[in-house]
Amino acid sequence: MSYRIKVPAKTLSVDEAHLSSWVDHTLHGSRDYRRPVLVGLGVVVLAAVVVGGVFYVDRQTTQKAQDLEQEAMRFLTAPSANDPQKADHARKEAITRYRQIVDQYPRTASAPLALYHLGNTLVQSNELGPAIEAYQRFLSLYGSNPSMAGLVQQRMAYVYLHKGDRDQAVKALTGILETPGTLNRDQALFELARLEESQLRPEAAMARYQELIKAYPNSPFTSEATIRTKILETKKSLESTPPSTSTAPTSASPQKSPPAPPAASKKKP
Repeated sequence: MSYRIKVPAKTLSVDEAHLSSWVDHTLHGSRDYRRPVLVGLGVVVLAAVVVGGVFYVDRQTTQKAQDLEQEAMRFLTAPSANDPQKADHARKEAITRYRQIVDQYPRTASAPLALYHLGNTLVQSNELGPAIEAYQRFLSLYGSNPSMAGLVQQRMAYVYLHKGDRDQAVKALTGILETPGTLNRDQALFELARLEESQLRPEAAMARYQELIKAYPNSPFTSEATIRTKILETKKSLESTPPSTSTAPTSASPQKSPPAPPAASKKKP
């Protein structure tokens, strides 16, 4: 009699069955989320391409602005000072480059400095009106930079003085004092004091000088302000002193004796 060995039927344990169902569910779920995932990946890739393109364009514009700035500087530093025509031509070419930077690449780092140099070069070409417009445009676009803004206001004040407009010059210099963070406040105080002094207002001039001496004792303008203050105080003391009415007695001049009559000549017998 033969015996058969019964092989028990293979059945999946609970863990294996659970794992199999989880794999089936995951595969089925991945097919359901495949399209959204692919769409998300496409959006990420597109955003990366856009950002890379923006950086590339910014780099290109920055390079073009820097090239124009270097060209302008080459024109201004060209050895043509002895030839007035060549010097005038070089300034015009530099002005053209600076205007291209300001108009075409206003968001680059070269634009604020180009606009400042544009105003200075226009002053050198005796184009005072356009120079003031360039300085005012700088203040409207890049006035948040206090160090540059103070320097631009000072330059603009000098142009107004050159044109004979003292009121606008005072306004520009006062703007330096009213702008927080400017680095040339001591010079603005000194220039305002000199303007007051030129308008024969010594009290206002001394007030500006004293403010400069007190606020900026280490300024290179403080020594000159101290000298000017002493001069104004001396003038004030002399003007307040009444003139002396006493006169020194005049000494009587000695009377001259009348000249002796000429001796009579004796006649010979």
